[in-house]
This record gives sequence, C-alpha cells and structure tokens, in this order.
Amino acid sequence: EGIIAYVKELNTGKTPIHDPIYFKGVVDKIEVEACVQFVDTFEENILGFCNNIFTQEGGTHLAGFKTKFTALINSYARELGILKDPAKFTGPDTRCGMTAIIAIKHPDPIFEGQTKTKLDNQDAAKATGKVLGEQLVLYFDRNLETLKTILSCAEKAAKIRKTEERAKTNLLTKQKYSFDSNGKLANCEK
Repeated sequence: EGIIAYVKELNTGKTPIHDPIYFKGVVDKIEVEACVQFVDTFEENILGFCNNIFTQEGGTHLAGFKTKFTALINSYARELGILKDPAKFTGPDTRCGMTAIIAIKHPDPIFEGQTKTKLDNQDAAKATGKVLGEQLVLYFDRNLETLKTILSCAEKAAKIRKTEERAKTNLLTKQKYSFDSNGKLANCEK
C-alpha cells in the first residue's frame, strides 16, 4: 500500500519501535484509510488528506482521529493497570513519537477557506473515530506487545510533562527576587 510506504518514508532516519499499523474502513460513504507508526523521538507528525488534497491545517478528520486515539490509549492504560482513575494521559502524551497519515475520501467535502487546507465536515470526525476505534481495538487485541510499547511512550511523555510542570511551578513559587516598577531588582522574601 502507498500509505504504508509514505509513513516509512516520513520515518527515514528515525528508529521505528513497531511495524506500521494500517487500517481502513467505510462509514456513511466516507472512506477512511490510515497508517500509524511510533518512532523513538519525542515529536508528533500527523498528516491529513481529504480526496487526495493535503489538509495542511488539519480539520475534523484529524480531530476525530486524535480524540478517539487518546480515549483508546487511556482506556487500555486503565485496563492494564498503568493508570488509576482519575489519572489520564493528555492527547500529546498519547501521540508522542507518532507518525501517522489519515486519508479520507468524502463524497461532499467542506473546506475552511479558499486554500482547502482545513476540512470542516463533522461527519468526517465521526467516521474517522469509528473506523479507528473498531480497527485499532482489533489490532491491539492481537498485538499486545505493540500496545504495551505505545503505552510506554505515553508514560514517558507524561513523566516528562509532569516534571516540566513541577519545574515551572517551583520556578514561579520559589522566586527570591523580582523587578519592581522602576526595573530594579527587589527581594521577594520579607
């Protein structure tokens, strides 16, 4: 498939941590095709297409994908005892290291703006989420090691995020000096 080759090409020079996950399906005449692969970097690279048009600014098809993916990863993390309620991974936590292509064929696409860089069909979000939900659950149920690998990426990302948040909070609360209204350094501790 072309979409799998494209994901592999996007990951050139990076170390994939599992084989590409490919899935496709049709919901209400909307064809959804996607490929996901995680690599050993802390970045997210998700590209969206609608009727072979690159939606540079994303849109509803990507929003549906991201929302469903985050919900699925959180659900599996709870099921496997990695997370306890009410804790949950953020969307960026779950997509840290992800390379993905989401391509849909829509019978009546609506784009925001004249440049067609953002898809605006609400049914695209629903279709993408439904296909992703059905197909990824089937895949993960058969490929538990890949699921655990992806969950460990989310865990690492969450730890880094929490460490950064604590550092930022400590920086703000433990400030000993500040600048007064005249621009002079003043002692905050009295």
